[in-house]
Amino acid sequence: MSGTGRKVELSAIGITSPGTVHWSLGIANLYEEAIRRGEGVLSADGPIVCITSPHTGRSPNDKFVVKEPSSEAHVDWGKVNRPIAPEKFDALHARMMKALEGKELFVQDVYAGADPAYRLPVRLITEKAWHSLFVHHMFINEPDDAVRLQHDPQFTVIDIPSFKADPAIDGTRSETFILLNFAKKLVLIGGTNYAGEMKKSIFTVMNYLLPLRDTMPMHCSANVGEKGDVALFFGLSGTGKTTLSSDPHRGLIGDDEHGWSAHGVFNFEGGCYAKTIRLSREAEPQIYATTERFGTLIENVVIDPVTRTPDFDSDAITENTRCAYPLTFIDNAVPEGRAGHPTNIVMLTADAYGVLPPIARLSPEAAMFHFLSGYTAKVAGTERGVKEPSATFSTCFGAPFMVWDPNVYAKLLGDRIAKHTSRVWLVNTGWTGGPYGVGTRMKIAHTRAMINAALAGALDHVGFDRDPIFNLDVPSSCPGVPAEVLKPRTTWKDPAAYDVQAKKLARMFVDNFKTFEATASPAVKAAGPIG
Repeated sequence: MSGTGRKVELSAIGITSPGTVHWSLGIANLYEEAIRRGEGVLSADGPIVCITSPHTGRSPNDKFVVKEPSSEAHVDWGKVNRPIAPEKFDALHARMMKALEGKELFVQDVYAGADPAYRLPVRLITEKAWHSLFVHHMFINEPDDAVRLQHDPQFTVIDIPSFKADPAIDGTRSETFILLNFAKKLVLIGGTNYAGEMKKSIFTVMNYLLPLRDTMPMHCSANVGEKGDVALFFGLSGTGKTTLSSDPHRGLIGDDEHGWSAHGVFNFEGGCYAKTIRLSREAEPQIYATTERFGTLIENVVIDPVTRTPDFDSDAITENTRCAYPLTFIDNAVPEGRAGHPTNIVMLTADAYGVLPPIARLSPEAAMFHFLSGYTAKVAGTERGVKEPSATFSTCFGAPFMVWDPNVYAKLLGDRIAKHTSRVWLVNTGWTGGPYGVGTRMKIAHTRAMINAALAGALDHVGFDRDPIFNLDVPSSCPGVPAEVLKPRTTWKDPAAYDVQAKKLARMFVDNFKTFEATASPAVKAAGPIG
C-alpha cells in the first residue's frame, strides 16, 4: 500500500526505498499477515500467540539517550539514562535505513495521550506484523481515514528486531539497542523481539515532554467510581496495578501509564498489557475473559499443540507472560480515557520479606518518601540454594522510564496531592506470615476488601496504630479483613523473627534514601522507616 497523499512520508526519517508498506492495518489483516509470515499461531478461542525469545522482557541496560544540546540539561544522566554521542546514533541510523531497502514494513499512525491538549502523534514502523498489532492495541487510534492521512508524527519509532548493532562500532552494550533522540524525535530499536520496548520508549518520551508543560507523567493504573472519584494505583511489575484497577464496579481509565494535568487524569494508551502468569477466571475475571476472544495478542504463553489451549500456569518460556488487548475489551472501560483529579492514591508493593502491613495511610510527607523509594521485593529465583528475596527500589515506581531527576516528578506529585487533598495509601500485595518460602501471598480477596474500604471512605473513621518500625499508620480494623491480617507481626509464628526481618528491611529503606537526602526535606526524610 502506497503512502502517497500522506502528510509525512517515510522518507522524512530516511526510509527511501522500502518494499511493500502496510499502513495502519486493522486487527484481522494483521492476524492474516502474522500467520502468513509464521510469526504466531491461533489459540483455541481466537487470540494469536507469539513468542519473543530469546528476549522475554525489556533490556534496560541497552537503552541509550542521545546527548545533544536541546535536552542535555534536563536529563538525569547515569545508569538509567546512558548517554550516546549524536554521531554514533547517526551512523547506526544510516546503516539501519540501508538495511530497510526493499523490506516489507508495517506502519501505525497513532497517538499517546487521551487528552487532546497533551496528545502526542506517534508513528511506529515495524518489520513484524504482530508488533504492528501490538502497537495498534497499545496506542490510541484515529478511526477517520482522511484525518489519519494528515497525521504529523511528533515522534517516530523504528523497530527492526533483525537489525543488530555492532558494539565495537556503535558504542552500544550489545547487539540489542534502544536509542532515543529527543532532538530528532526518533527512537531506534533493534536486536530484540520484545514488543514492550516500543510501548515503554514512548512512555519515556512522555516522561520527558510532560514536565516541560507542568504535567505529571505516572507509571500507574487508574479507575473511577460512579460518583466520579478517581483512584490511582502506582506499582512496579507484579505488584497488582492491572489486576486491582480492573474492578467491575469502577470504570477503568487505564492500566499502566497516565498523566495528571491541571484538568485531571488522562490515559496515555488505548489498550492494556496484562501479566498472565497463573491467570485464573476466578481471581481476575475481566482479564481472563480477554484471553478467550479474537483480537487479543498473547505473548510467551505455552499452548497445547493439539488443542491450542493456553497454559497460564506454565513459566516454561518465561515468568513474564503477557496479553495485550484494546481497552474496549473491558466492559466498564472509560471510552474517553479521562477523568477528574484523584481522590485516592494507592502505592502498591509486593513485599517478599513478609513484614510490611497490608495497608497503611500515608501523610503527604510519607507519600513523597515512598514515591521516591518505589519499593518492592522480587522473590528468589530458581537457582538451587537461593532462598532470600531481593529488595528493589525503583524511584517513582518506574525508574527505567524517568528522564528528569526524580525530585522533579516527586514535586509534581506532591504539589497535586496538596492542592487536591488526595488520600494516599501504601498497600502490600506480597507475603504475610513469613517471608517468601515460609509465609503465603496476601489473599487477593483481602487486598480488594482493603482497597474497596479505602476508596469508599470506610477507613476514614476507624482507629489507626503507628507501626514502630516502618513509621506507618495502620488501621485497627477493616470490613471483610480479619483483624490479625492487618498487623503482620501477629501472623508470624515467631514474633522475634519478624522484628529482625522488619528492622533489616527498614535499614534498606534508610540506606536507599541516602540518594535523596541532599534534596529531600527533613520532614520527608523523617516520614520513612526507623532504621
